[in-house]
Amino acid sequence: MSYLVGVTVLWAFSFSLIGAYLSGQVDSYFAVMTRISLATLIFLPFLRPGRLKVSLSCGLMAIGAVQLGVMYLFFYQSFLLLSVPEVLLFTIFTPLYITLIDDLMARRFSARYLVIAALAVLGAAVIRYDEVSSGYWLGFLVVQGANLSFALGQVAYRHLAQRLPPGVAHRHLFGWFYLGALCIAVPAFWLLGDAAKLPSTPLQWGVLGWLGIAASGLGYFLWNKGACRVDAGTLAVMNNALIPAGLLVNLLIWNRDADLLRLSLGAIILLASLWLNARWAAAAAPSMASHP
Repeated sequence: MSYLVGVTVLWAFSFSLIGAYLSGQVDSYFAVMTRISLATLIFLPFLRPGRLKVSLSCGLMAIGAVQLGVMYLFFYQSFLLLSVPEVLLFTIFTPLYITLIDDLMARRFSARYLVIAALAVLGAAVIRYDEVSSGYWLGFLVVQGANLSFALGQVAYRHLAQRLPPGVAHRHLFGWFYLGALCIAVPAFWLLGDAAKLPSTPLQWGVLGWLGIAASGLGYFLWNKGACRVDAGTLAVMNNALIPAGLLVNLLIWNRDADLLRLSLGAIILLASLWLNARWAAAAAPSMASHP
């Protein structure tokens, strides 16, 4: 849980930096490619190719390609179709996808996790809801593509990690994750990027460097590692915890407008969903122990 909380704080500052120094100034595909390239360079020295089966290495690359590569393509495209408030509103459905995908992979149906995810969506909706434009359906579908990609990557990594051989740490395999994402990011910049909008100031390069090393490199590594240590309900809730955290950072540092009442109510609902999930998990533990 501590990993997810720490990364939530890290990403809350990261999104603010993107909005302040990169959005509309630096080509988004170049920014994605740079971030993933730096993250790949960090974890390549830790790779242990001989310790993993080829099937596991390819699986990790596929997860990285989907969770980072495909997700970013959908995400940045959505800003061409929707306003920023609409994009933020439509990202709140990620917890629902996480619980449904996790149940599908485990071949079960858990009403408990679906209720927890629905509460997380409600909490985020209280914070972020704004009226949407009349022609938003295509944009809605594009954002759901990003949500599904991110959710699928998280759940798939949790399940794949259970098949790792003894002695193989997460840091020994995460290079494959970023190599898979790079297989999407490089062609995307080559085909869709704008070479005329590269970083032009040391500050922009510095922000990109920090985002690549901290937000993308350490961030996704710690987030996926943390996802393996919690249940699907907690993971679903934490996917929407970034919304109040990001708004709070904007309010305190950049003095952006925020509705404090809605922010407080939404945060309370998110915390309540975490508390309810913990209570249900504790109640289910004795029965699980008696049925090995």
